[in-house]
Amino acid sequence: MQISLSISTYNWPAALEVCLLSVLGQTVMPAEVLVADDGSGGATRELITSFQQRFPIPLKHIWQADEGFRLAGIRNKAILAAAQPYIVQIDGDVILHPQFVEDHVRFARPGCFATGSRVLMGEALSREVLTTKNINATLLRKNSKNFFNSLHMPWISDFLAHRYKKDPFDVKGCNMAFWKADLEKVNGYNEIFTGWGREDSELAIRLVNAGVRKRFLKGGGIMYHIHHREASRGREAENDRLLAQTRLERRTFAEEGLSRHITH
Repeated sequence: MQISLSISTYNWPAALEVCLLSVLGQTVMPAEVLVADDGSGGATRELITSFQQRFPIPLKHIWQADEGFRLAGIRNKAILAAAQPYIVQIDGDVILHPQFVEDHVRFARPGCFATGSRVLMGEALSREVLTTKNINATLLRKNSKNFFNSLHMPWISDFLAHRYKKDPFDVKGCNMAFWKADLEKVNGYNEIFTGWGREDSELAIRLVNAGVRKRFLKGGGIMYHIHHREASRGREAENDRLLAQTRLERRTFAEEGLSRHITH
């Protein structure tokens, strides 16, 4: 199965570099990589250009102007640019286990979307990795928090798929995968969500309301999250309100979604 790997980023080329290095180390390569860039400057553009010369697959830079935290919008633009029927979505501040893509390909099922977890790297380990570019999975596993999330046990994934964290609220936007057709059915991300938070949960709820089942990928799809300061949560209360409204009204379609970027 051919997939598009979407990586969202904003002005942190050091983290994006080790993320892209981990993509190059995959046992199964995606068909293409889309860097969904929410307005980064020249350093990120130069980094992507240098990797385009090294990548054996297309590496596309999808960019929008920096007008504040507009993650939903840049993810929608990457969805529209994706050439493959299945999209695996990550953030640019993670390092992928070598079998991350392979696990997602194996786990994909028609009529379902997938979400996974992450391993939290400490501050000291994060500084070391960003300096040395050493992304050895054994090193990362031994020196990270929430060790259970780092255990690669693909044999348990299907058993836990519909049993672990059933609530559609419980998703990680940095580790999700969807059929492009399902995203089109619900009009993708809702771009009324700006600032940090809840755009991923709101999308998951609309997918479930539309009949797309959630599968939680446990024991595979492992990623290591680089430590950083939390983003401003000034919009959290408003985004929580919008999320509750979607759930209460059982909405399936985002009025401000993919269709905003389709020209006829």
